[in-house]
Amino acid sequence: MTPDLPPLEPTLSTQAPPPPPEAPAPPRWSLKDLGLFIGFGVLAFAFAYLLVMAGFLAYRMVAPARALPQGSKGATFLALIFQIVFYLLLFATVYALVALRGRLPFWKALKWKRPTLVRALTFLSCGSILAVAVQFAPAIFPDRNEFPLQQLFNSPATAYAVGAFAVLIAPLMEELVFRGVLFAIFEDVVGLPFAVITTAVLFAGMHIPEYRGAWNHVFLLLIVGLVFSFARGMSGSLAPSVFLHTAYNFCQLVILFSATDHFHKIQGVLLR
Repeated sequence: MTPDLPPLEPTLSTQAPPPPPEAPAPPRWSLKDLGLFIGFGVLAFAFAYLLVMAGFLAYRMVAPARALPQGSKGATFLALIFQIVFYLLLFATVYALVALRGRLPFWKALKWKRPTLVRALTFLSCGSILAVAVQFAPAIFPDRNEFPLQQLFNSPATAYAVGAFAVLIAPLMEELVFRGVLFAIFEDVVGLPFAVITTAVLFAGMHIPEYRGAWNHVFLLLIVGLVFSFARGMSGSLAPSVFLHTAYNFCQLVILFSATDHFHKIQGVLLR
């Protein structure tokens, strides 16, 4: 009979590697985050206004009279400068809010997922189709041919400036706010359907001052906002709505460019 041998201790090479530690779950957004965002957003708006006005007054003191922007053209450029400064401060606010929550990088915290080339082209195509569909949509609510937004397009120079802002800056910043921060907060606090509907309503509401009295335009923007929010909700990513929004604005601008003889006959043309 062979003697009983003690069981062999497992060597280092036969031991299974320990499982990797689980990454901590990202913190959920809360109403506190919403309050901080609104509060700091209001402060950013006020500070941007004061900063631009102070800069304009200082410029008036040192610049010759002929160098100052005049009339409605000057008002348009001043409004654009304010909007850019405000968006820069708002971006800093969003960045600080995400940094305070920690754990995740900035774009990952806002659910940015880089799409493939095919998906990116699909989103751009859908945004362009949406813009064309809006142009041919029948009127449902009372509308008017003149509204405040048209006052910004008072010359070819201002039209190009507003167009560049509408394509290069506005889509990213608006989506960062509505389908980035606000969507994430509403989704975590209430739920996905609430986030989709509420961000679309807020998106349309933000544009009411630009389309005051042109309620059919506002209604169409509500539909457009629902498409952007639905894309964000179904994909779980911020990227689709940014691509859709950029293509939508660009296509609208191309339509306007063609309909106004290269922005030389801007008055009386409906903008949506």
